[in-house]
Amino acid sequence: MLAVARAAGPARTPLRDKDALQPPTPIEPSRDVPPRASDATAHAGAIPGERPRPPEPTAARALLAAAITTAAVTAVSYAAPSTYAGTLVGLTFLAATYWLVLRYDEATIRAHGLSLGGLLEPVPLSARRLARAALHAVAWAALVAAVAFPPFWLGYRLYWGAGSPFVLRLPPEPADEIAAQLLVVALPEEAFFRGYLQSALDRVFPPRLRVLGAALGPGWLLASAIFAIGHVLTIRHPARLAVFFPALLFGWMRARTGGVGAPLLFHAACNLFSLTLARGYGLSP
Repeated sequence: MLAVARAAGPARTPLRDKDALQPPTPIEPSRDVPPRASDATAHAGAIPGERPRPPEPTAARALLAAAITTAAVTAVSYAAPSTYAGTLVGLTFLAATYWLVLRYDEATIRAHGLSLGGLLEPVPLSARRLARAALHAVAWAALVAAVAFPPFWLGYRLYWGAGSPFVLRLPPEPADEIAAQLLVVALPEEAFFRGYLQSALDRVFPPRLRVLGAALGPGWLLASAIFAIGHVLTIRHPARLAVFFPALLFGWMRARTGGVGAPLLFHAACNLFSLTLARGYGLSP
């Protein structure tokens, strides 16, 4: 989202109710959910050759990591050539997530919701587990999009004063645009903000509020606020702060589904939908 917001207005996606949504597909116990205490204990004493466990999270450590990463991303966005800025910003987020989470053991990766069906874990891949996680993420992203996109479309028309009829205009390279939104924008941002930051802050400030089946707390709000601040720092316009609201929805999905797969897909879908509306109403080429 950091890379593409120059081309379209910030996304706004309202969704809130009380305990109405249920998972579209059954959730079976797997390594995609946070580990039990016994799992963590089993990894507490690192065996030579195994990946280490990370230090216990603190508010200071998590916020310092967020500040350093935000500063690095901001510097890259201004210093890099515009052609490569988006890619380098994404790589910066992924490098931070690797250092903070992915270089550690399997239990740590699971606890941060970053398994992606085992794709990012140091274990052999299981086609069945990968397919189940993918279907679960796609179902959740489709469900939330079906609820959120119609009111967002209406709000988009009102905000931008779009009076002309919508005309579907595809980008010159649709596959490139989809791949960029998934791999260069949504994956790095969700891995860092919802995977590392929200998870770490939830450990420090345990969630005490339940919204539609998701346990939420100060970490959810802080991660969303830092996400919005990062967008303003890269393009200095107050309207960029509006991404705080879709960030709340991404964070709710991370808490509700137990991983970043569903918010990753929905995040990319939001950006693609915004770009499609901008082209359709003649607001961008």
